[in-house]
Order: sequence, then structure tokens, then C-alpha cells
Amino acid sequence: MTPSSPPRPWSQLENKTFFLLLAGVTLAFGWILWPFYGAVFWGVVMAILFAPLFRWLLRPLKQRRTLAALCTLLVILVIVILPMSLIAAMLVKEGNGLYLRMQSGELNFGAYFGKIVAALPHWVSNLLDRFGLGNLGDLQEKLSSVLAEASQTLATQAFSIGQNTLDFVVSFFIMLYLMFFLLRDGASLLRRMRDAIPLDSETKRQLFGKFTTVVRATVKGNVLVAVVQGLLGGLAFWFLGIHAAVLWAVLMAFLSLLPAVGAVLIWLPVAIYFLVTGAVWQGVSLIAYGVLVIGLVDNVLRPVLVGKDIKMPDYLVLISTLGGMAIFGLNGFVIGPVIAAMFMAVWDIFAGKLAVTAAAQAALPPRQP
Repeated sequence: MTPSSPPRPWSQLENKTFFLLLAGVTLAFGWILWPFYGAVFWGVVMAILFAPLFRWLLRPLKQRRTLAALCTLLVILVIVILPMSLIAAMLVKEGNGLYLRMQSGELNFGAYFGKIVAALPHWVSNLLDRFGLGNLGDLQEKLSSVLAEASQTLATQAFSIGQNTLDFVVSFFIMLYLMFFLLRDGASLLRRMRDAIPLDSETKRQLFGKFTTVVRATVKGNVLVAVVQGLLGGLAFWFLGIHAAVLWAVLMAFLSLLPAVGAVLIWLPVAIYFLVTGAVWQGVSLIAYGVLVIGLVDNVLRPVLVGKDIKMPDYLVLISTLGGMAIFGLNGFVIGPVIAAMFMAVWDIFAGKLAVTAAAQAALPPRQP
């Protein structure tokens, strides 16, 4: 047998042709994955979040990666997916019940708003008249219309979920399947990705490290804080006997994802209603609880969970969250801030490279004329 000759270097035309082929097959692969992008995205996110648990389980399981991945998957099912499924079922039930009560007239938010306006001081009523907000009938009609539309939308979405059960089940199992292999083989896949990217090793290390840190901090710092605030608010509503406490808890958790908005948009109007209708101790208690407990969770937990390395300005978090949700739907509340944080990280790396290049050029001896 004659020894095979070493591969020859590609010509410039061959390089361009292969690059176009690489771009084409990558776009085609993304296209076929797009219908399940949510399942793929959350599979990657959950694998990143629980990778430390997987690595910890490798030691007592004597480096049996398949068993460690299965055990990690079981933990994810028990502490994340099962509680979320129960909350979703309760949310759909309470949302439908709220819509039916509004349809029957048993629940009238416009009347509640009217009681609040009627109890306002005279100078506040004059101020509302000056700004064109004194027509109580129009305000009640608009408020009732908005709330009825929101409730109907929730009921429609719940019905849509029931109609698309097969798609949901398929996406769910794709997410679990992907999580298993990413946990078990994630280290080798990451090495292959690093080797394939044509950048220097330090830049690749910074980019992959930043992405992992941003995903973990975004989910822990934003989602976990929002869950805690929603849980605390829901417990307060349940204790005060407010109907559909789970629904209001989910709304508070959702609003807590948005800086400068927060759960106060839910609990403060309820506290004001208590005060103007004579339920003074309930209103005062809810305000004190909202300020001292719900409000302080963000200031106490977020710095611990997020840290100082990837702290983004609140305005950037707000814009990226709203923009992400406008493009990607509910998944956007994580995708948006992650893209924004990676945008900042890439530009920071680029600025650092420019500074290093400028310093190196400045250190060179001047050219002789």
C-alpha cells in the first residue's frame, strides 16, 4: 500500500464554497428545529443550571455519567417541572372561574373602582376632573372592558393549550431527551464547539464562560426572585381571603420580572380598596407586608443570586425583557436579557482587544524615516 498523501490546503474559492455550504446547512438545521425552539432552549438552560448537580452526583455514583444524568433529570422533574405543572393547572382553573364570575356579574371590577373613587378626598376628585378622569361611568366601562378581555384571552389560551396537547407533550419529551444528553455529554460537546470556532482560546473561554454565567444568573436572579415575590404575595392574598390567590400570585411573579414595575401594581390597588371600604387593618397590613417583605426580596436576594459581574442597568433589563417577549413570546423573558448581556459581553471583549492592540502598537519603537 502506498502511503496517503497529506491533505492539500484549500484554495480561496474552495474556502468560500465550503463557508457557504456550512452557513446553508446550519440555517437549514435551525429551520427544522424552529418549531421546537422553546423545548430546545429550555433544555439547554436547564442543563446549564443543573450541571453543577450532575458533576456533584458523579462522585458518589463512581463516574457513571448515564446514571448521574438520570438522577439529575429526576431531581429536575420533582423540584421544577412537577410544581410548575400543578401551578399551571391551578392557574387555568382560577382564570376560567374568574372569567365566569365576571360574565355572570358576580365580580364587577368597575364597581370596586367606583367605591375607591367615591371614597377619595374632594381635592383628589377635582384633580381627576381636571385631567378628564372624573367621568366615573366611562372609567368603569373601560376598566370592565379591559379586564373582561384579559380574562377571555386567558380562557382562550387555556382552551388552546388543551387543543394542542399533542404538541405540548412532544415538546416536553424533546426537552427531557435533550436535557439528558446535554447533561451526560455536555462537556465533550462544549469542547467540540470550542475547537470549531475560529477564535483564540482566551476569547472563546471568555465567551462561553460569560454565556454560562449569564444564563444561570438570569434564571436564578430574575426568575427565582419573581417566584419568591409571587409566592409571598399569593400567601398574603390567601390569608386575607382574596379570591383566585394563585392567579394574582402568578401575575405578581410575572410583573416582578420587569424592573421599575413589580408586584406593587397588584397588591397596592387591593390595599387601597381595603382602606377606602373600611377594612383598615387588612389594608395597612397588606401595605406593610408589601413594602417590608415583598419589596425587600428584590434588594436582598437579587445581589446574592446575580452577583456584581453581570449586573445590567434596570432600563436595559426592562427593554430587553419586553422586546424578548414581543419576539419570542413567554420564553423571551429569559432570551431577551441573555441576548442583552451577551451583547454587552461581546462589546466588552472587543473593546479590550482594541485596548491591547493599541497598547502593543504604542510599545513598538518608532519607525525610522
